[in-house]
Amino acid sequence: MKLTNFYGGIEMFNTLYKKVLKVVIEIKRKDMYRKAQELGFTHPEVVNCSQELDQLLNKYTKQAA
Repeated sequence: MKLTNFYGGIEMFNTLYKKVLKVVIEIKRKDMYRKAQELGFTHPEVVNCSQELDQLLNKYTKQAA
C-alpha cells in the first residue's frame, strides 16, 4: 500500500469525523436549550448536558487543529 493512499484515507476519515461531530454537537446544543427552557438553567440535567456539549466541542477543536 502506498503511503499517499494511507494518508489520503486518514484525511478522509478526519473530514468525515469532523462532519459527524458537527451534527452531534448541534443535536446536543438543541437538546440542552430545550431542557433549559423546560427545567431551568441550573437543573442537573441541563448542567450535565452542558458538560457533554463542552466535551464534544473540545473533541472538535482538537480534531480541527
